[in-house]
Amino acid sequence: MPDRWGVEVDAPSCLGSGICTSMAAGRFALDDKGRSHPVDGQIDADPAVIDAAESCPAEAIIVTDLATGTVLAGPE
Repeated sequence: MPDRWGVEVDAPSCLGSGICTSMAAGRFALDDKGRSHPVDGQIDADPAVIDAAESCPAEAIIVTDLATGTVLAGPE
């Protein structure tokens, strides 16, 4: 069974840069206010999502391992 991750975006912190939508295409989308949100809050492990979280200028993306609750990327 593949590792499962939880993906969240802290909407008030999001700057709407769109970096996440380009780095992890299909994993994030911008809403009508220009803020990011995950397309799906639970995903199979995807290194592009970690890269997007680590590149987020607002540190608004949080990725957690659903099995352990460990924060893999983003503010802890």
